Amino acid sequence: MATLRDIRRRIRSVESTQKITRAMKLVAAAKLRRAQERIIEARPYALKMGELVATLARALGEDKHPLLMRRESTRKLYVVVTADKGLCGAFNSNIIRAAMNAMRERNWNSVELLPIGRKALDYFKRRPIPIRREATQVFQALSLGTAQEIARTLIADFVEEKVDAVYAVYNEFKSIIAQNVRVERLLPIERDWEKATTEVDYLYEPDPRQILSGLLPKHIEFQLYRILLESAAAEQGARMTAMEAATKNASEMIDHLTLTYNRIRQASITKEIIEIVSGAAAAG
Repeated sequence: MATLRDIRRRIRSVESTQKITRAMKLVAAAKLRRAQERIIEARPYALKMGELVATLARALGEDKHPLLMRRESTRKLYVVVTADKGLCGAFNSNIIRAAMNAMRERNWNSVELLPIGRKALDYFKRRPIPIRREATQVFQALSLGTAQEIARTLIADFVEEKVDAVYAVYNEFKSIIAQNVRVERLLPIERDWEKATTEVDYLYEPDPRQILSGLLPKHIEFQLYRILLESAAAEQGARMTAMEAATKNASEMIDHLTLTYNRIRQASITKEIIEIVSGAAAAG
């Protein structure tokens, strides 16, 4: 049975942990506000760029650009986006599970990985899946330049036919308590311009083919940047939720330990009183 000293020590330990989780929640909340502002600002730009690509491709009536051409998908590259740190609930494990499920549907021998985030790298480097390249500490100072650098390597691998398709597995930010795991194809670019409904006949300068050739790489770069922003916001939302739950659990544990401490202390006092009374009665 635990002594009063042991219970006091446990209470102090839980209180110290609670201070840490409360501070981490506040830090995550501050980072979430900034990340949420960035993703809300980036989404309309990404959407309009996709619409412009669809309009130009529809006007040309062709898909001969290297980034649009579909090949038999025998060599796939998965960009798995996780966090560099833990303590964010099931954020990382959900991504890894979704990536594993997606790869199990294909031939293992044809899959390569590009882990973004320390958690994905630590997991997959112990698995028999080839890692083409890696990217860690991306979210410490996330910028468009970082996304462009990664996207250019993906484009080069695809154009040089080192890979036939590139997929991104990431958490899409919905709210503080909701993140959706998405598996999205980056390359070849989805040819969904049949959905475009605009019938306006625009005049382009230079011609649409040149604009499309310059726009498609930028489209990939910004889509990857949007994915990284989504993941950054989702990570802070998941961490804030996890730390709030941890703080609440710590409070409940402190209450339980305090109640146990008081019961043991009361029982000890009662026992001492009984011993004193019994000794006095025996002496009389």
